[in-house]
Order: sequence, then C-alpha cells, then structure tokens
Amino acid sequence: MAGTIAQGQRCLQHQTTQSHSRQSGRKAAGRKAPGPLLQRPAFGGQLDAFAGPAVRLSLSSSVPVADRLVRSQAVALEEAPPKAAPTQDDRKLRDDLRNIAIIAHVDHGKTTLVDAMLKQSKVFRDNQVVDERIMDSNDIERERGITILSKNTAVRYKGIKINIIDTPGHADFGGEVERVLNMCDGVLLLVDAVEGPMPQTRFVLKKALALQKKVIVVVNKIDRPAARPDFVIDATFDLMLDLGASDEQCDFPVVYASGVNGIAGNDPSTLAEDLEPLFTAIVREVTPPMVNSDAPLQMLVTNLDYDEHKGRIAVGKITSGYLTKGEQVAVMKPGDEKAKPGKIGEVFVYDNFNRVPAGRVDAGDICAITGLGEVSIGETICSKEDPQPLPTITVEEPTVRMTFLVNTSPFAGREGKYVTSRNLKERLERELERNLALRVEPGETADQFIVSGRGALHISILMENMRREGYEFAVGPPKVITKQIDGHRMEPFEEALVEVPEEHMGQVVDLLGQRKGQMLDMQAGSSGTSRVTYKIPTRGLLGIRNAMLTATKGTAVLNTNFAEYGAWCGEISTREQGSLVGFETGQVTSYALESVQQRGRPFVSPGDDIYEGQVIGIHQRQGDLKVNACKKKAATNIRSATKEQTTGLSEPIQMGLDDALEYIIDDELVEVTPVSIRIRKSPQAKRRP
Repeated sequence: MAGTIAQGQRCLQHQTTQSHSRQSGRKAAGRKAPGPLLQRPAFGGQLDAFAGPAVRLSLSSSVPVADRLVRSQAVALEEAPPKAAPTQDDRKLRDDLRNIAIIAHVDHGKTTLVDAMLKQSKVFRDNQVVDERIMDSNDIERERGITILSKNTAVRYKGIKINIIDTPGHADFGGEVERVLNMCDGVLLLVDAVEGPMPQTRFVLKKALALQKKVIVVVNKIDRPAARPDFVIDATFDLMLDLGASDEQCDFPVVYASGVNGIAGNDPSTLAEDLEPLFTAIVREVTPPMVNSDAPLQMLVTNLDYDEHKGRIAVGKITSGYLTKGEQVAVMKPGDEKAKPGKIGEVFVYDNFNRVPAGRVDAGDICAITGLGEVSIGETICSKEDPQPLPTITVEEPTVRMTFLVNTSPFAGREGKYVTSRNLKERLERELERNLALRVEPGETADQFIVSGRGALHISILMENMRREGYEFAVGPPKVITKQIDGHRMEPFEEALVEVPEEHMGQVVDLLGQRKGQMLDMQAGSSGTSRVTYKIPTRGLLGIRNAMLTATKGTAVLNTNFAEYGAWCGEISTREQGSLVGFETGQVTSYALESVQQRGRPFVSPGDDIYEGQVIGIHQRQGDLKVNACKKKAATNIRSATKEQTTGLSEPIQMGLDDALEYIIDDELVEVTPVSIRIRKSPQAKRRP
C-alpha cells in the first residue's frame, strides 16, 4: 500500500508545472525544464491516464488510495441499480485530444508559428515546396500579410491529436477571436520578445481569461537581437493583474520560441533544435476536453464555410454526445419554441492540413458537417429526441458604420457585374451569416444600407471582397456609432499606442492632441524609439494613419484597441485641405494636368477617363476647387507636332481603397468597382464653402 501511495505522489511530482509567479520572485531565465509527461498509474487500468487531479484529491483523504480502489471494485460486484440517464457527473477526460487557439497582437507571429508546427509534424513531404503563412489562404490575407479569418488545422504529437485554431490579430477582427474561443480548452498567448504586450494582446487575453481558458505564454521572436524576455514576462504578468486574473491564472507557464526558425525552449538562453518543448507544454498544461459521449448531442456552430459542391459547411466543437453521417438532428438556439429538423450529410474532422471524412465524431473534437443548409453561427445542433440548445455566442458591439449605396455616377455599370440594390442587399445578408461582428440596417432610401463593424478596416475588407467578386457600389465616409446614456451623448474611445523615433515625437503629440487625444503614458522604447499611449475618440482616429505616416516620414507604428464609451468631445477636424474637383467629363491631358498640379496634388494621370464631379486631387488650400483636367492644347500649323509635349509632371498619388476611405469627408463618396477606385462629390450632400 505504501508503494501505491508513493507512486501516486510521483505522479503528482511529474505533473508539477514550471510557471511564472511574481509572489515567488522567480526569474524567467532561471526556470527549470519541465518534467516528463504524466504516465498512466499502475492501477490495472482502473484510472484514466490523465487522472492527476483525481489522485491529488485522493491523497488528501484519510482513506488510503488502494483501500478505496478495492472497495470500489467490491461495490461494482454487487447488484447494480437500473442505469440512470447520463449527467454532467458522467463526463470523462479525453486524454487523446487537445484543443488550442493561438491568440496575439497583429504581427506577433501566430501564423508563422503554426507553419512551423505543421512542418515539424510531418504534414508535408520533405521535398514539398511550401509557401510562407500556409494558413493565410485568402488572397487578401496574403497581400496584406494579416490574418482575417480564423482557421482550423490539426497535428499529432505522440499519439495525441492537437486541434489548432489560428486567429486574427487585428482589433477590427476581434469578433473572429471571440467566437472561436468557444471551441478551445486552452490558448497560446504569443507575445513579441521585443515589443511585449500590445493593445490587441490585452483584448484577446481578457476574453480568454473571462472564459477560464488555460493560458500558455509563448515569448515569440526570441532570436531578435533586442529581445528582452524578462521585461516581456513581467509586463504580461502585470497585464493579467490589470485584467483581474485569479492567482491560478497568474501562475502561467512560459515557453520561449522563434516561429520563423522553428525552435523553442524553456529557457531563453538554451533553446531546443525544434518545437518539442512547445508541444510538450501543450500536452502537459492544456486540460483535455471533459466530455460525455453518452449524453444527448450538443454542438455549437461557431463558424461557417461554403463549398460549391457540398453547400454550406458548419464548423464547431461537439460538447456532448456524438455525431454520425446521415444522422437525424434538431437545430435550435435558446429562446426558440421549436427546433428545426435536419439531416447530417457528410462529417469531416481536421487532420493535418486537410478536412478528412469521418463516420463518427465523439464529444470533445472539432468537426465540420454538411447537409444543414439553413444553419447559422450561434445555433446548436442537438439530439432529435432531446434537443438542448447551448448559450449562443456573443461578441462586442460595432463602433463604426458606413453607408453603402447603389453607384449612380456617370460611369455606373461600366465595370461591375452586380450593380443593383437587390444584388447589394443579397450580398450583405449573406455576409451576416458568418460575420458576427457585422450589422446591416436599411438606409434612408431603398438603395442605401447602413453597415456597422468593429472598425474601418473590418468594413473595408468586406468591400474589397465584394469588388473582387464583381460588385459595383458606392460608400460614404466612416462614422462612429454614438449612444445615449443617462441623457448624455456618448461616443467610443480607443487606446492608441504609437511607437515612433524620438525626433518625430513632437509631431505625433501635436497630431493626437488636435484630435482630442489625452496622453496616458510615455515610455522609452527599443532602438531609440519612444512609446506613447493615448486615449482618443474613435472619430479622431479616422484618417489618421496617412497623416501620421506623412508627419513622421513613414516611421511611426500605430496600434489601437477599443477602450470604452465616453462623453462626446465636440467637433474634430480631420482634414484641413480641400479637394480638386473636375468640372468636365472626358480624358485627362498632360497639358491640363500641368496647370492642375500647380493647385495641388492630383490622383489621375494623362489618359485617365474622368467625369464631372469626380475628385481628382488634393487642393493645397482649404475649400474645394473646380479644375479642368481635360483641356487640350490648341493645335496650329506651328505647334501641332508638339501639342502634347510637356515637362515637369509629377507622379500622381495612388489612392487605394483604404486610402480613399481615410480621405473622404461628409460630402464625398468612394466609388468601388472591380477595376477602379474613384472619389466623387455626393450629389445629395451640401457643398462645403
């Protein structure tokens, strides 16, 4: 018996975590390597392999473990009562499975780390050529270098399946992060080894802590010359305290890694040659799903995909029960009086980089199913005999809105395939099915729609997708969503963190001050930079990125995150210069452009087609100025051969979609087509003086 208890104590010793604790005063650099994985105790298979917590509770009892095991076996030999219906107490740990999400601030290396995990799990052949950022499969994601949509994959490590969810890092796509956290049991919080926690780090960590997810801190990019791991660990600990984390949550494990090199370790000075320490930490620290496969089926739909042949694909984690191909199910959400019947088509699980067909999927695993054409995110796929919906997914409310309109410019219909209000409405309604953070409301007229999102970038990604699909439309300037609280007008405020070289700090302070920003903190950054934190109205951030890059010669880095609603700050001027407006429809000439560029900076080049009312440049003074950019040089017998010769034409400003949205004000619209991005004066808006 003594040997049995000693064996249980050794199991507990193996399970002890090397974690960060401010109270104990341990330094990250002095952290010991974690012990071996917890092995199955030699109790003849009576206990589950991951029964560490159960063993710990048993040792605290006055009855020896071996005695109680014998007694439980004796009770089992007695005549058993009739079997009761499954309850929550019948749940068991699935020790062959781990579900994790990777969360971080933008550009802290989430997708790159997933790439390395996939490669080291032998997902690809040794001679296979693999692109960088494999998970960023969307064209816009690859072009911009950011993750927009959360994605699922899975790897296997020592017989254990690890479902991995890669999430966006930009604050505007926080809705993606909020809903996928429902599928995971733990998170890898990536923090840059130089920058430390950033605004979006705070947002994603707050959500993970609120859902009681196990947090493993991964100090990424540890190979950078300016890496400061001790500072990063301390800053992360302080952030957890600010977010009200419990003592247990503050005692977090730490892994140091370089995703681009595919190495990790438990000490920043001695890294392994691969990601073995990271895989070990995931298996050891993340609790396996607690499930009951005999209970009624429950699966919360957290994502939707679409296939041309299979139709709508619902993705989610099975909370209880199991799912089989061809099964009759019910679909409902809390508050529904009646469940919708349905039949499962095909069932898929994630294996390596693919979706693999499966006949049956048990509770705890993440799967994708077809056959339910009307299912939506937030609904529960339930047992037909005993439908029990799970709580629906909630995300934070939008803070910015834009007006989408049917394009009515003189060039309307030239370049787009879908141009009517019906086309626009159907596309926006389809986007609502999977984009939980988006809202669509009818506008003032039948051809207007108010689209609300988490930020201008959130909505602009939708616009970019639509134009690539062949849609043509117009949009108004971004505007903040205000609220009435206790009779007072309130507007959204954001926390803005700017890192800029010290010589440009004055310009940044002036710019943020003009837009009603309040300085909260100023610190010395790395490599001669300063980091300044402001609380600023969201209105003040609209159109600020280009202004800040211009003022700091492209050296400033701006990161923002929603903070709270505060009192209305009054009027904010976001643009001091007017626009150059064409007053003639035709083709731009070099001769006319010479005169135009003396009045400002043009957007157009010789040969471009423009129309009356189109904004063709930035006026160098306040107020708009109408100009003729189509004027031709008079041809005579003497000058006909050189009528279009010109000198001194400067390069026009290239206005992309994001640039145009930042530039426009209340009396202007952006015309979006599959081919062109134009700015025009709104026919209905009151002209500025």
